[in-house]
Amino acid sequence: MYIGIVVGSVVATRKNDDLVGKKLLIVQKVNKEGKKLDSIEIAVDSVGAGTGEYVIVTNGEPAGYVFGTSTSSIDSAIVAIVDSVEING
Repeated sequence: MYIGIVVGSVVATRKNDDLVGKKLLIVQKVNKEGKKLDSIEIAVDSVGAGTGEYVIVTNGEPAGYVFGTSTSSIDSAIVAIVDSVEING
């Protein structure tokens, strides 16, 4: 998992059945200071996130389970909207 910021969205009229009815968002990874990194990916939203919000993204097989399907084509899913981050040390 990682923290990122939602920087946009993707509209795809024709898509895999696993993606029908799901919102696709563009997420840019951030470092521990909240600075945007070069890494950007598309993630399926499971929590109602919007542009400008910091989110937690999970990748791989666990991302498909977010929506209850182990054979899903989903590889990245937004699983939380971040309220705050505290790093000690």
